[in-house]
Amino acid sequence: MPGSARDPGNSTGLVTQDMDAAPSPAPPTWSVWVEGLTKDFGTRRVVDQLNLAVQPGEFFGFLGPNGAGKTTTIRMLVGLLRPSAGRVIIAGHDVALDPLGAKACVGLLPEELNLYERLTAREFLHFAGTMYGLRPEQVTVRTEELLRLTELAEQADDMIVDYSAGMKKKTALAAALIHDPRVLILDEPFNGVDAVSSRAIRDLLQRLLHKGTTIFFSSHILDLAQRLCTRVAIIHEGRLRAVGTLPELRQQAGLEESATLEDAFLQLVGARPSQEELSWIT
Repeated sequence: MPGSARDPGNSTGLVTQDMDAAPSPAPPTWSVWVEGLTKDFGTRRVVDQLNLAVQPGEFFGFLGPNGAGKTTTIRMLVGLLRPSAGRVIIAGHDVALDPLGAKACVGLLPEELNLYERLTAREFLHFAGTMYGLRPEQVTVRTEELLRLTELAEQADDMIVDYSAGMKKKTALAAALIHDPRVLILDEPFNGVDAVSSRAIRDLLQRLLHKGTTIFFSSHILDLAQRLCTRVAIIHEGRLRAVGTLPELRQQAGLEESATLEDAFLQLVGARPSQEELSWIT
């Protein structure tokens, strides 16, 4: 993991071992603040008393096994899902009390894209910019710049329905960026994306990071998370299991310095090799 970021909930810079302890009151300059976030679906608790704090300019990884509660958490961060308890503050805006203010600060690339596929990429970006309240001249300038940056300019007037998975992903990313968000939330941004498009997206994310954008990144690609992320939070069965830099995660998992993020992840979520066998494989 590049860089070294202090845990914003701990003045010592070391990661607290008490994952249930709520952070101190949220400074308005912090990008993402989550306190006691809980989501129940009937009798099933999917997210359980989650506490997170993300500093401006961080590339923050949010990792967990399938069904850990990652996507549910992201939907609550952006106001698409109402929490059962707890609060979320994005760039100083309480998502429950000031949803429009919070959403104006956030760009979202969801795992399942919701694009108007009978529009062209240029039309879709114009629509997104207009919905964010940009002036017409801003929409035009930013649309053309984003099309060039995402290498979509030559196909900008083709309908999105005819795009490849990678082109659709880049279109959705461009729409998430058109209003210059302070926080960019990415849910599995590299799923179904080829190597060329993946590299283009990674390069774009690094540009945004250098600009000061906070990136909240959820992925199952652990080696990529290790290369990109400043800090990582690991969630399992709806509860936060660990948060910190890679050296801090190694320490929490009781692993040596050569251990990878994958090693620490598997140890912290209690993964064990399967003992099941297939009868036709010996």
